[in-house]
Amino acid sequence: MPTITFKITEHIATLGTHSGGWTKELNKVSWNDGEPRYEIRDWNPEHTQCGKGSPMTDEEFKELVNVCKGM
Repeated sequence: MPTITFKITEHIATLGTHSGGWTKELNKVSWNDGEPRYEIRDWNPEHTQCGKGSPMTDEEFKELVNVCKGM
């Protein structure tokens, strides 16, 4: 099984904290040395484990921001 690597290149915001110290965060993350993408994902306190997330391209993230501003 291939090794999956990740690097949080920019922490933008912590959106909430769950039991056990896990946090829901908005970050830019590079997976397997790829181009960093915006994503909302749960992380353990050490940022060594994560839950399933929602990655977004720059264009998708800009659209999300525009939608939120219109609410």
